[in-house]
Amino acid sequence: MKKLGLVLGAVVLIGLAGLVWFASGWYGSADVEEDTSFIVPQGSTLTAVARLLDEEGLIDSSDSFLLRAKVLGSGDPIQAGEFLIPAGASASQILDTFQNGQVIRRFVTVPEGLPSIMVWERLMAEDLLTGEVPVPEEGSILPDTYDFERGESRASVVARMQAAMDEYLADSWAKRTSKAVVKSPEEAVILASVVEKETAVPDERRMVAGALSNRVRIGMSLGADATTIYPITKGKPLGRRIKISELRDKNPYNTRAIAGLPIGPITNPGREAIAAVLDPAETKALYYVADGSGGHVFAETLDEHNRNAAAWRKLRRERGEI
Repeated sequence: MKKLGLVLGAVVLIGLAGLVWFASGWYGSADVEEDTSFIVPQGSTLTAVARLLDEEGLIDSSDSFLLRAKVLGSGDPIQAGEFLIPAGASASQILDTFQNGQVIRRFVTVPEGLPSIMVWERLMAEDLLTGEVPVPEEGSILPDTYDFERGESRASVVARMQAAMDEYLADSWAKRTSKAVVKSPEEAVILASVVEKETAVPDERRMVAGALSNRVRIGMSLGADATTIYPITKGKPLGRRIKISELRDKNPYNTRAIAGLPIGPITNPGREAIAAVLDPAETKALYYVADGSGGHVFAETLDEHNRNAAAWRKLRRERGEI
């Protein structure tokens, strides 16, 4: 009887040891020596993922991982995407990461006033995105920072950028004031794109929008060099002085040669530029010229503007710029 008790005790101890070993293989540290990114392909089964983990040396065995997952793990489905497995993670933590963790997000930034050709170049240069995409329609992208997953299509990222613009524009248009001269959301984007190119000083946007709105209201040309450059470079820097023939070219963008708004946007305007044209400053100014400090000085009359322009040319000569 005593001998039987010893045998039973030994069996229990062996069983307990086996349970401890089995559990430690699930809750104890796996073979992740450093933070590691791991991709779960779309449509993968847990079996396929376990084999990938085994192949990459992140677990001891795919079979033991699957057995422990079946006995001790959750039955929740795994997600597709790229995940970060931290150093020292257990098999249990790895499975939980795939089931409930956040995929790694990466970011692409579209600055205010970036033309669509350069948005396209930025997306095509991002080698973690996939697929071809045409150059987006000018003015259809809302400048912002957008996140994306490894392997996501460029088309889906562009779609989010355009949806963001549509949403912001609809919301802003509904809040426009009576001072706005534009007659439609499309015109708002066109004028905002000119405002975006005319000043780099945030505090000036509403004032520039006010002066340009005044010009539109009386049928005066906007006289914006950026509209002359756009048909030549699609918004990229010209890299030289504008030719007289280009200033006089009566193409539908060139507001040096035509009155009113250009035929379309000349860049992707940001939120503040759009807001500025929908609520421009209340001003009688029709003219503005650089003041030498990054901003502009505004004028209501041509005589006043000519004096300001002369002062600007004098300052440039003193600086050796002309």
